[in-house]
Amino acid sequence: MSHEKHFDLVIVGGGAAGLSAGMYAGRYLLKVAVIRGKEPGGETATASIIENWPGTIAIDGFDLIQNMEAHAKESGAELFNGEVAKIEKRKDCFYSTVGDDIFVSKAVILGVGSARKNLGLPNEDHLRGKGISYCSTCDAPLYKGKTIAIVGGGDSSAKGANLAARFAKKVYLLIRGDKLVGEPMNLDQLKNKDNVEVVYHTAVQEIIGDAKLEKVVLSKPLNGSVELPLEGMFVEIGATPRTELSKMLGLHLDEKGYIHVNQFMHTNIPGVYAAGDITDGAGDFRQDITAAAQGSMAATSAYKYIGAHKDIIC
Repeated sequence: MSHEKHFDLVIVGGGAAGLSAGMYAGRYLLKVAVIRGKEPGGETATASIIENWPGTIAIDGFDLIQNMEAHAKESGAELFNGEVAKIEKRKDCFYSTVGDDIFVSKAVILGVGSARKNLGLPNEDHLRGKGISYCSTCDAPLYKGKTIAIVGGGDSSAKGANLAARFAKKVYLLIRGDKLVGEPMNLDQLKNKDNVEVVYHTAVQEIIGDAKLEKVVLSKPLNGSVELPLEGMFVEIGATPRTELSKMLGLHLDEKGYIHVNQFMHTNIPGVYAAGDITDGAGDFRQDITAAAQGSMAATSAYKYIGAHKDIIC
């Protein structure tokens, strides 16, 4: 038997975007629910260390999420475990299904993020955060003086290699195909990096390590061996937006599946807002700081919408 819970605002997602939205909505004295999702904290919570959060020199990703959750609660937001399986609009209200509960609200903010594509290899998940990362922009400075690899043949790989070269002793850029595709400036910069070796027609076939990444097995020999010892590896093969709820609501998506928002985080559906990595709002610069900023903007827009529709009873 389902149980209805009534709120002014429901925020779907417990990462940087959702928690920032929850904190702001609470400060606006809205009755707000944050549904944390099946992976509370999102990608942020899995980062071994974050060094680009303003005001904090270095912090574990899980600790940062814990701080943000505490701040959201202190501001008045209610946090719930579980995953939203369905959202539908009935007249002027939104119904979000979480297990046996139905959260009814005047407005909704989607902050479910996107999932970084992985290699799909055994041991990959085990070593995530223990030498394997999916964000060179976030974690490259952690590998100062070390030997690392970046996997992927797109612009994010080129940018990642340029950044990582500033810190790592040696960077192998492993490309499955025969071409590295990227912005001309990024490709030109790579040519001047003496510590970057671009390796074509090469894929990672096996990941070896227990407490930390030790080495990978390649599809063809490199320097006389298919085994490549590594202290770090960045998988930069793109991300997939989580589109299930977006499609249920009929939101406008861009060609890659990201929710189209305007500068106020409005979607094409009145009362529905989006923030963070699920949107096209920050271009390709998807970071905790941009997600948090968008979350606060989305909460402000939702607050204005709810205030302008006091006649709606949900």
